[in-house]
Amino acid sequence: QLVESGGGLVQVGGSLRLSCAASGIFIGNYHVGWFRQAPGKEREFVARTSRNAIATDYADSVKGRFTISRKNMQNTVYLEMNSLKPDDTAVYYCAISTRAGGAIDPAAFGSWGQGTQVTVSS
Repeated sequence: QLVESGGGLVQVGGSLRLSCAASGIFIGNYHVGWFRQAPGKEREFVARTSRNAIATDYADSVKGRFTISRKNMQNTVYLEMNSLKPDDTAVYYCAISTRAGGAIDPAAFGSWGQGTQVTVSS
């Protein structure tokens, strides 16, 4: 089970740190992705970390502003979000994958959490 937390209301240019805590599994065995879904839009890829944290990938829209990290011994993955924009407003989800090759398609991920709302006000 994955549980996201850390969302909230923030002004443009502000920062938030999201957490994805795992229970019942060892998150170190999985690649982990962060995704987001805004009202009326499809779920989209945000960031991904490989199980050993050597490889990370980011959507172009968040590169240079968001950082994904993981502490496997704490069974948690984080998403540090800086310089937030109104377009970042969405429900943010984490999910796990065992698929190799840097997959970023939501269909390659499972065990989705319930999501945490991020709202950026202008």
